[in-house]
Amino acid sequence: MMAQEESSSTDGNNLNSKQGHGRGGKTGPAAKGRTRKRNQHPHRSWNQRLHLTDINVVDASTLKRAIAGTVVGNFMEWYDVGVYGYLAVTIGRVFLSDASDAIQRLFSLGVFAVTFIARPLGGVVLGQLGDKLGRQRILAFTLLSMSAATLLIGVLPGYAAVGPLAPILLILLKLVQGFSTGGEYAGASTMVTEYAPDRHRGFFASLLDVGSYLGYAFGAGLVSLLEFQLSPEAMLAWGWRIPFIIALPLAGIAVYFRAKVQDTPAFEQAQAVTDEKTKSEHKGLGDLIRGYWKELLMAFILVAAANTLSYTLTAYMPTYLTGTLHYNTAQANLLSLPVLLLVAFCIPITGALSDRFGRKKVLFMGAFTGLCLSLPAFRILEQSTTGAVFAGLVLLAIPVIFFVANLASTLPALFPTASRYGGMGLSYNLAVAVFGGTAPVIMEGLVTATGKGLAPAYWIMFTSVCGLVTVLFLAETARKPMPGTLPTVLNRQEARDLVATQDQNPDLDVKAIIKDAEENGTRKTPEMLKAEARKALGTKQSAGADRSTKPAKA
Repeated sequence: MMAQEESSSTDGNNLNSKQGHGRGGKTGPAAKGRTRKRNQHPHRSWNQRLHLTDINVVDASTLKRAIAGTVVGNFMEWYDVGVYGYLAVTIGRVFLSDASDAIQRLFSLGVFAVTFIARPLGGVVLGQLGDKLGRQRILAFTLLSMSAATLLIGVLPGYAAVGPLAPILLILLKLVQGFSTGGEYAGASTMVTEYAPDRHRGFFASLLDVGSYLGYAFGAGLVSLLEFQLSPEAMLAWGWRIPFIIALPLAGIAVYFRAKVQDTPAFEQAQAVTDEKTKSEHKGLGDLIRGYWKELLMAFILVAAANTLSYTLTAYMPTYLTGTLHYNTAQANLLSLPVLLLVAFCIPITGALSDRFGRKKVLFMGAFTGLCLSLPAFRILEQSTTGAVFAGLVLLAIPVIFFVANLASTLPALFPTASRYGGMGLSYNLAVAVFGGTAPVIMEGLVTATGKGLAPAYWIMFTSVCGLVTVLFLAETARKPMPGTLPTVLNRQEARDLVATQDQNPDLDVKAIIKDAEENGTRKTPEMLKAEARKALGTKQSAGADRSTKPAKA
């Protein structure tokens, strides 16, 4: 909603007040001369400053619904990742029962990677549609199709029943799932960052990843519970299906929350613009790449570095602990679960830190700790004691907490409103497909090829160096409006303070913000505001006239 004030507001927005009055209401030639000089260019004066009518004031209930609706979608996405990751060994045995243990592990991790082949296509298609049709519609589609694919995996027949058709059907469903998730994170992060107030965007956007890791932890915890309650034979026969089938009621809850979320004001403003120049900002894929290739490249590298770390901790560690360190599945799950909860707890803290100290500093810490801690973490893991394994997992979690928590607030700010979903969908999903989803396969392949358990650490170090260099070229976006939009605040008092202190605020480049907003059609001119006021007054008068003409009740 827009902050609206009375015409006599003290911020200088009064366009209609009487001018030229001296003390006691008297006027003279000097006063009239000063008045003429002061009002010589009234529109230019108005155009060069931010006013209360420019400031977006967030509706608290709307913000809560937006966050809840997007967090549950991320919860569902990562619930499936967690379930599949912790059942990878079992799934290999079910869908490729005639192969060796090593081939089964590589197959299940390969199927996990196949999901990410479809993600870039989903990111491109759904991202373009999200910029044209709206964030809410596409996010509803991604949630429903993602949940349906998860449910169907839970009822698929195994290799013993249908032979080679079983792994083929599994791969097809994972491709559908990947296509759907290609639009999920990009859309969710776009929606939350467009709703969030500028000074707190890092904190609110980080809640998306809280949902991700809680979903992953819930999936891991459910699998652990089944491992303890069921025999290995029962787990292999039917127990593994339960977590996938449970996706149906979870999806119902998620759809309920997401249905209450409306499209963001930034998107609606962009859609309402009638200027053809602004409408042309809805870019196709070729235009998107040509216009924003630098931003796409930076986003790609940052996502590659962050998700190599993230998928190492979440998707690869269960296989590493069971296959390389020879822990049983239940032990591996129990060791990982508290670390995932620790990550979920700390992510909002680092999100808030980025609001205070800047995105670049926090992202730099993520890349730097990933470079410095990965090798010690794997050396500690090789000790194979319970305490050592837990300590090694915590070391791997530290860069994840700094890095992943700030992607949702950093990446959407690289793109303008009309191309944000598409830019996020392309860069994020392509990077996740090439580096994130393949991380478990690459790392398991490195271990198998070299026979050394430290091999994954060097891969993490390489991607962290790439991320470290990219952060140096990143523009700081903390506490600043999103590209193409005007400032967004939590309440009306904050709006007044921002207008009053705009000349001293180091986070505001007023001229650039105004120019950007006018080019994107998101700033209203005095004439537009007056027209809206006249229309509202006319509607009010018409309603009053209608009431006055109604016959009185007997």
